[in-house]
Amino acid sequence: MSFLNPLLLIGAMGIALPILAHLLNRHQVRHTDWAAMQFLNRSVRVRSRQIKLRDLLLLLLRCMALLLLVFALARPAWTKGSWFPGERRAGVVIAIDSSFSMGHGGEDGTRFDEAMKRVEIIRSKMAPGDPVTVVLLGGDQRVVLRNMAYDEKRFGEAIANLSPGPGSMDLVNEPKRLAELVADMEAPQKEVYLITDAQAADWKQPSARLREALAELNTQAGVFVVPVRSGDDNLAVTDLELVAGVLRKGTTARYRATVRNFGSAPASNIAVQCRVDGVEIDRKVIPVIAPGDSETVSLFVPFHNAGATGITAEITGDPLDADNVRRAVAVVRDKVSVLCVDGSSGDAGRLVVAALMARAGGIQGEDYSARAVPWLSFPAEDLSKVDVLVFTDVPEITEGQAKQLEQFVRRGNGLVWFGGDQVKAAAWNERAASEKIPLLPAKIGEPMTTGDALGAGKPLDADLSDHPVCLPLMSLPEDLLGEARFMRVLKTEPLSNSFPVLRLAGSGAPVLLEKALGRGQVFQFTTTAETTWNNMALTPVFPLVMQQIVTYLSGREFERPRLVGDSLTLTYVEQPDASDAVFETPSGENITVAVREVGGQFVALLENAHEAGYYTARVSVQSAGLPIAVNVDPRESQVASLDESELRTNIEGLGLQVAASGDELAAAIESSRTGRSAWRIFMIAALVFLLLECLLADRMLSRGRAKADEPSSNPVPENA
Repeated sequence: MSFLNPLLLIGAMGIALPILAHLLNRHQVRHTDWAAMQFLNRSVRVRSRQIKLRDLLLLLLRCMALLLLVFALARPAWTKGSWFPGERRAGVVIAIDSSFSMGHGGEDGTRFDEAMKRVEIIRSKMAPGDPVTVVLLGGDQRVVLRNMAYDEKRFGEAIANLSPGPGSMDLVNEPKRLAELVADMEAPQKEVYLITDAQAADWKQPSARLREALAELNTQAGVFVVPVRSGDDNLAVTDLELVAGVLRKGTTARYRATVRNFGSAPASNIAVQCRVDGVEIDRKVIPVIAPGDSETVSLFVPFHNAGATGITAEITGDPLDADNVRRAVAVVRDKVSVLCVDGSSGDAGRLVVAALMARAGGIQGEDYSARAVPWLSFPAEDLSKVDVLVFTDVPEITEGQAKQLEQFVRRGNGLVWFGGDQVKAAAWNERAASEKIPLLPAKIGEPMTTGDALGAGKPLDADLSDHPVCLPLMSLPEDLLGEARFMRVLKTEPLSNSFPVLRLAGSGAPVLLEKALGRGQVFQFTTTAETTWNNMALTPVFPLVMQQIVTYLSGREFERPRLVGDSLTLTYVEQPDASDAVFETPSGENITVAVREVGGQFVALLENAHEAGYYTARVSVQSAGLPIAVNVDPRESQVASLDESELRTNIEGLGLQVAASGDELAAAIESSRTGRSAWRIFMIAALVFLLLECLLADRMLSRGRAKADEPSSNPVPENA
């Protein structure tokens, strides 16, 4: 036997109260001697034994009622093997996988629909008053009911409109969260029902950490894994990225959409639609995608107006809708202007301009321009008319110019920095690479030789990063990529928030680094733009990289597309007037977020994007909004599930039970629910003893009054 509220057993000490009252009542009898008393002595002696017996019986009834009441409140429970009767009771935690893969299905319904049928089976085995918790797993865990005494109507209303969300399943951390919900319950037996589609990606080879967490959960409650399955066919748009074109009014950019076949059968004639602000502007058809493979299509997007634009790539006719669309945001400018500040003899500026104009056929216009000026002319330039600044071999800058460049980048513009023989490392480190004004991604050191004894430099590492700047280089044959050779580079000490974009083969020394600053970005080359340290400007690598950098800086998306569950940030150029920012969700909800100062800049952080779609960030409710694209995590698109035998094998030894069908689930509940609660029996018994005590006491009181009203059989003499 165990007690759910063992501390209440201290109340059993209250049994001393009626005993103490009984003893005190005996000592309070007062004796008054008078002459007629002698006629009553015989009668009193006859009745005294009867009175004492009735008093003891009343005392016993009161003590038993009190003890039984204390036992009832302490909630005694028996497990399997006990002879004592009781009600079959259990505290139940129903954990439903609500990740977007649960929306997979066909005409017979989705996996989530099947999961709700399993919930009905569990529900049918519950008794009124049983503690029950319902929680949705996947993305942001949501507790629908927490430790509620089961009521059929309230339970039905709570689960009536549940549906899968856009998040993915974090299976490793879920058992710990479920253990916390189990600990809140008071029940003779506790049960956890994990209803999931048992995706192979999560369950095929469970990690040691997951196995340990599940085993620990099983020590606190009986754990039932309830798999629901459907087919494994699924297509998903896994990526949408800008690969070419300056995002400015009157131009056309090329985006690349990637579609992956996660199923086990080939998929054919997949139509990929491209929409701009909801209007279809391009459509491509992929003839066939083999199982497990991905195919890409180029989507051409014309920009007729300046401003923020929402771009989507979408497929249809798939059994899972959530991952059929990918979103991006482009900030389209009226024009793009690139200014190259040249600290060398002029060759570097000329080569940079030639590389940038190669994309436009060498023709400049009002909507796109690239020009070079000497370093000494830089103070006279109006940076409000410039989108991207390129510094090549500039010896140094003043403290005022460093602050000017910092504000230039923070407003959403771009800076590209090249090293060279003229660069004074100490001056740049003091004014642009220090922790005080971290303008550059890395602190600058002395030049170092990377060539061999014959003077041949090292090529770029062919294992390119997934940075957007590297996209055009990935299409180059390896021999053309290897034509760029680097004889000298600057030693650097990258800052913690920088990212290496290009590296040298062999040594891994960075050639190009990037860091974010406010709403803009800074790129830092550790080599020169001219041909004294490398031959990069004489190869296809240079124009491809420079053009892509300008595309990235001048038309980059406002904040990169995020995934559901990621945080969203709104970065301010300077300290804002308002203390709060507003994020509008795709469903139209406005969320107010406090503005904080982090690392010398002001940001508003929305910690969890719980919807897929376009969020709108505003510095206040009345201000213009900046869109942020939020997509689902494509890892959840691997919808293939384990069959029952595989699932049992993979969790063998953890003590978990697998109930694959509805009948199997019902049978498992019946056979495992052995806990019995006896508090009702003790409560009823306490009330019965209390009632008996009341009836007996009332009867004794009535008889006493009747005796008192009877005339005396031995009248007192008149002269007594």
